[in-house]
Amino acid sequence: MRFDVLSLFPELFHSYLQQSLLKLAIQKQLVDVRLWNIRDWATDRHKSVDDTPYGGGPGMLIACPPVYACVEAVQADAIPPGQLVMLTPQGRPLDQSLVRELSKFERLLLLCGRYEGFDERIAQGLKPLEISAGDFICNGGELPAMLIIDTVVRLVPGVLGNETSSKYDSFGESGLLEYPQFTRPREFRGMQVPDVLLSGNHNEIARWREQQSVERTRQRRGSELGETATD
Repeated sequence: MRFDVLSLFPELFHSYLQQSLLKLAIQKQLVDVRLWNIRDWATDRHKSVDDTPYGGGPGMLIACPPVYACVEAVQADAIPPGQLVMLTPQGRPLDQSLVRELSKFERLLLLCGRYEGFDERIAQGLKPLEISAGDFICNGGELPAMLIIDTVVRLVPGVLGNETSSKYDSFGESGLLEYPQFTRPREFRGMQVPDVLLSGNHNEIARWREQQSVERTRQRRGSELGETATD
């Protein structure tokens, strides 16, 4: 799977791409991440990419010409042109269901905003899939883009050492939060590992884990999610 990151600060990704799981996926050629600087498509001598908003208001907006030129050039760099994703707090909230949808694409172009956002005609003309990392504001779209890469690569076949890992993660196939997990020592500061996990009875362990997932989901995400996930 290929990710093309379109950013004014692509250097922010250099250390991120060296982290273990992603680094191994890149080395195995399961994942390809390309970095592009939108400023390279600016045409004036100052390499300007932003301008003041019509009608007044604080801050600066990223202008249409360099973004259109950048997106169109990157799309033409390989086939397929890929799905353009705009990182914006006004977009569709990122959740595991959306992550699964994104993992079906061969190629994603991740357009990272800065300043006060994009000229509205970028969304109107390029028709990206607009995605939000959550109901909060980041300094730019780079961290949300990393979140998309981080979550999607886990679903690329061969990336995880154990292919069943993502199945049992929180928000996996069941939609439930993950059950509690324990490792040695058996007792720590008065807290014990549940006896069922030491029983060797795999059917009982599976039932216990399912019950714990349902209960944890109801407690932490509300009864509606828990009931929906187990329908």
